Order: sequence, then C-alpha cells, then structure tokens
Amino acid sequence: MSDILRITGRLSALADGLKVRRVLPAAARRAVGPFVFFDHFGPVTLQPETDSDVGAHPHIGLATVSYLFEGSLLHRDSLGTVQKITPGAINWMTAGRGIVHSERVTNEELGKPRRLHGLQLWVALPPALELTEPSFQHVPAADLPAQVQRNGVQVRVLVGEAFGARSPVQPASPTLYLDVQLPPHTEWELPALVAEMAVYSPEHNFDLNGESMAAQEMAVLPVDSVARLRAGALGARLIVIGGAPLEQPVRMWWNFVSTDRARIADAAQRWEEDRFEAIPGETQRVAAPKWNL
Repeated sequence: MSDILRITGRLSALADGLKVRRVLPAAARRAVGPFVFFDHFGPVTLQPETDSDVGAHPHIGLATVSYLFEGSLLHRDSLGTVQKITPGAINWMTAGRGIVHSERVTNEELGKPRRLHGLQLWVALPPALELTEPSFQHVPAADLPAQVQRNGVQVRVLVGEAFGARSPVQPASPTLYLDVQLPPHTEWELPALVAEMAVYSPEHNFDLNGESMAAQEMAVLPVDSVARLRAGALGARLIVIGGAPLEQPVRMWWNFVSTDRARIADAAQRWEEDRFEAIPGETQRVAAPKWNL
C-alpha cells in the first residue's frame, strides 16, 4: 500500500463563474507544515459583468500568501497598502493581532473579459506571534530566485530555502513554497527538504514514485522520503509546500486562526462591532457568519 496521502479537495463558488478548490484543511489532513489553508482558483476567463471582488474582511493569527499564474488582483489593507498582484510575485500579509484587506479587479481589467488563475494559502503563525503587529511583504517575480537544474527542471523558490537558493520573503517559522516546472517526459527527484511536504499540480497529471497523480490532487509525502517525479507529454507544473509541523493544533473559524478559542471569539465580536482598523477609502464590509465555535 502506498504511503502517499491523496487529497482532492472540494469545489465551491466564490463568484459567478469563479470556482475555488479548497484542498486544505481536509478531514484526512488539517495542515502541511504551517500551511492550514490551500485554495486553488481558475484557470478561468471571467466575463466583464462577473463580480469577483472580495470586499473588506478581517484576519487574525495567520499570514495569507497570494500567488498568481494568470491575471491580476488589487490588494488593499488597513495598513494603507495598495498593491497590484501580478503573476509570479509573492504577497505575504501577516495578520497577527488583526488586519483587514480586500481583493478586487484592477482598473486595467475592469469591464473586460479577464483571465484568473492562482493560489491563496494561509500559514498559521507560531503561538508566540499570534498577537504580533500586522505587516505586508510584496516580492516581485524578478526578485525571487530561480534555478535551472538537471534535465531543464526550473525551480522558483517562493518562500524558504532550497537547492542553495533563499527567497527574500521572511516567514514566521520554517516554511517551504516552491514552483517547479518539469519539461515533457522529464524525471526529477525532490529530496526531503523540510519535515513535512506536499506536492500539487494545478493543471497537469504526473507520476509520483511510480504512481499516477491527477491534476488538482495533493500528495502529502511520507516523512524523510525522496519523491521521484515524472512529467507526461505536456510537462508538469508542480507546487511544493511544507515546513516544520505546527507547534500545537490551531482552531479555524471563518477568516480567523488561533490556538486560543477566546481570541477567535474576541475577533468575531470586534468585527461585529466594527472595531477593526478600516481600509482607507473603503466602506464595503463582508459580513461574518454567525459565531458558533
């Protein structure tokens, strides 16, 4: 029997014509390293009338990590950050004690058909940093290290360190996030770079340790194992995530993550009473579900 844990995720509609596949958390696995949330959206062409904006909403106790393959988004937050998110760049927003942000269509794409494809991940902050001050890091695509390895395999180090290259992103705990491209029919070995690791292909089938993996299926790797990867006729783009295990289990409710239930309850009350710091110039707020944790 294979030691690989397979997670297919579940689809939900974020907006008209825009579906999201939520892979983490799953019943079989709540986290991989510090990653507690893994959403894959697209690839899709959205029509001009499609409202894909996500209005102002809060976070605590986590860092959001946004990465696009196609399209663009406009990020605004309560720190006053206004940042256009484009393919290949990493946007790491540390919520800490609390932050509010929105993600909207850019002015350049407003009223036009637009492509959208990407990932949004959440990283749980270590317990000692759950109440840290919020912050935002943007690293353009050109500033992320990329290496071409044997057989033409390209590895971009989005977060963490691998194969002698280190990302300028500063995570809160040992974290690994790679974008790997395998040419057609290429074989490549992925060593155990961190304690916990998983591999996911947004669009391509591939082989892992001699087993066929479907596109949009996450493979959580056995601890300390070498992953033997092989691309098919179309090649394969692979996302690798992982890192040190969580120091202790976390609770998740709506957009909040914490080891302490009381902190989540307090955040829910603060949002209900409009006591989070606002995004400059934004008045639209996303309503929270009824608190029931």
